[in-house]
Amino acid sequence: MSRPVRTFLTLLGLWLLGACEKPTAAPPPAAAKAAQATPLRYFGRPADGKLHVYFLDVDQGDATLIVSPTGRTVLVDAGPPSAGAHLANRLPELLTGKLDLVILTHPHVDHYGGLSAALGAVGARRLLEPQLPGTPADYDALLGAIGTSGMEVFSPAPPANAEPLRLPLGGGAELTVLWPRAPTEKLLTGDNPQELNSIVLRLGYQDTSVLLPGDALEKTEQYLLARGTPLSSTLLKVGAHGAATASSPAFLEAVRPRAALVSTGAGSPELAPSRNVLGRLEAMKARVFRTDRDGEVHAVSDGQRFTLTPQRHGAGSGPGESEIFEGRLDAAVAEQGDAGTSARDAAPGVQLRGGPASHQGVDIDLDKAPASAPKPVREERAPPPADGKTRYVASRKSDVFHLPDCPAVKRIKDENRLDFTTREQAAGGNARRPAKDCHP
Repeated sequence: MSRPVRTFLTLLGLWLLGACEKPTAAPPPAAAKAAQATPLRYFGRPADGKLHVYFLDVDQGDATLIVSPTGRTVLVDAGPPSAGAHLANRLPELLTGKLDLVILTHPHVDHYGGLSAALGAVGARRLLEPQLPGTPADYDALLGAIGTSGMEVFSPAPPANAEPLRLPLGGGAELTVLWPRAPTEKLLTGDNPQELNSIVLRLGYQDTSVLLPGDALEKTEQYLLARGTPLSSTLLKVGAHGAATASSPAFLEAVRPRAALVSTGAGSPELAPSRNVLGRLEAMKARVFRTDRDGEVHAVSDGQRFTLTPQRHGAGSGPGESEIFEGRLDAAVAEQGDAGTSARDAAPGVQLRGGPASHQGVDIDLDKAPASAPKPVREERAPPPADGKTRYVASRKSDVFHLPDCPAVKRIKDENRLDFTTREQAAGGNARRPAKDCHP
C-alpha cells in the first residue's frame, strides 16, 4: 500500500473518531433542563442601593410598588379588575423575582381587583391584610385561593402593648404599620368602617419618608393625631384618591409633604379629587402629581432626597421632567408633639398610648414567621339572596352603575342616587354600563 493511501486512511480514521466523540461534549440532560427552567418573566434591574417607589397608573384605583435598597419588594394594593392586565405586564418589568410581600389596605375592589392577574404573572411570598369584618364575597374567595396556593396570610395586629409593627426591608428602609392595631386597640366604628380601618403605612429611608394612608378617613386621621403618631413625611400618597372625606387640614399640617401623589382615574367628575384637598396642598406649597394627568410616577430616594419622574408631561405628551424634593430628618417628627397634644383635646374619649417617644416598634423579618399568628383564611360565601336589599347604585347624572361599597357611591348626592336590587334593573336595558372602578 502506497504511503499516500496510508496517510489518507489514517486521517479518515481520526476524523471518524472525532465525529463519534462529539456527542459526549454536549451538556448533560439535567443541565439542559435547568437552563430551560430559568425564569424569563422578570426583567427588573438588580438592587442599586436606593429606595424606589412606583406609584402605578391603574385608573380609578390604587397600586404602589416598593423596591428597597437591597431589592426587597412590596406591592401595596393592586387596583381595580381592569388594571389586572396592566399589572401583569408592568410588574415583571420592575421585578427580578416574586414579590416578597403584598399589602391590601382594605377590602374595596379598586384596591384588590387586579391582584389575581398580578400574582399570576409574578407571584408573591406573603400577604398582609387588615382582617376586617363584613368583607365582600369575591374578596373572601380571593383570600381563599391565596391560602390554598401556599402564600402566608397574616394581619397587622402587633403583640399586646407593642407599638408599632415594623417591617424592615433591608438597607435601612422600613415600613411601619400605623393603623389598625386590633385586637390591641379596638377598630374604629361608624360609617364606612372598612375605610376607617384601612391600613396606614409609613415608609422610611434615612432622611426621607412616604406616608401611605390607603383610603383612611378624617376620623382615622384624628385618631392618629390624638395618639401622637409620627406622620411627618417627604411624600404623601393622598388618602381616598383625594376625596373630601380625608386629608383634613390638621392631618396635612402634621404630614407637611414636599410632594403629594393622587391616584385617580380620568373622565369621571364624581371621582375627581376634591378642590378643597388640592387647595390645601397648594397652600402648603406641596407639588401635586396625579396619575390621570401624569401617568405612573417613579420616586427614587438616595436617603437624603427624593427624585420624582412622571411618565408623561402634564400636557399629555412626552415624558415628564424629574423634580427633586429634599428629605427631612426623623428628628423633625418630635415637633409634632405639640400638635398631638392639641389633637387630644379635639378628640375626647380616645384612649391614648403615649406619644412619639413611645414608638419602640416590633420587627417582622420577612424571611421568618411573623410575630402575629397567621390569619385564618375566610371561607367563600354564597351569593346573598334576593331579599330586596340594594345591590347596585347609580346616579341620575351618570350612565354607569356601581356596587354599594364602591368609593364613587359616597360622592353621589342623595337627590341623584338610584338604588337597585338586581343587575338588570341597574343596567336599565343597557342604558347604563358597569363602572370600571368596581366592575359590578
